[in-house]
Amino acid sequence: MANQQETNSYDNQVDEFTQALATARKMQQDWLNYGLNFIHLYVEDVDGDWLETWGNEEVLNSSLLDTIKEFLVSNDDVAVRIRQYLGEQSSAAGVSLTLFDLALNLEECWRIPEVHSRLSAVKNLLAVAGNKSDFDIDDDVELWHLTNSLSAKLAEIMQQRLEARD
Repeated sequence: MANQQETNSYDNQVDEFTQALATARKMQQDWLNYGLNFIHLYVEDVDGDWLETWGNEEVLNSSLLDTIKEFLVSNDDVAVRIRQYLGEQSSAAGVSLTLFDLALNLEECWRIPEVHSRLSAVKNLLAVAGNKSDFDIDDDVELWHLTNSLSAKLAEIMQQRLEARD
């Protein structure tokens, strides 16, 4: 039975390879038939500015990550409170979340367009990072204050970044 599953797996791989090879051959034949104009068959916006703007989004995202990382290691009140919170919680739980991991997750949270959903995502991130499985009311209030402070500070930093870019 295991051999039959392996054979089916190989058959699927061969089918996928055959399909990819047929597609490549068709593209090559179109190139021979139409010359460089064959690209119009495969790309919708050939004459657009896609080549000039290629990678701009990636640059913005990486600068967003850099901005968040710089903030987290800064001497800002909120950044210090975040580091203290993570340090206290991780040492109590024996778990360590690096600031880089936190920055990556915050960048993902920051992409959430709806503000309330973003706040909830940041709160959940801090709760998980702080290993908060059993919530105390005071801890939950403290966590919300920290979440709101962090979100407000990041919004302020992003606004300054946008103004500096313009």
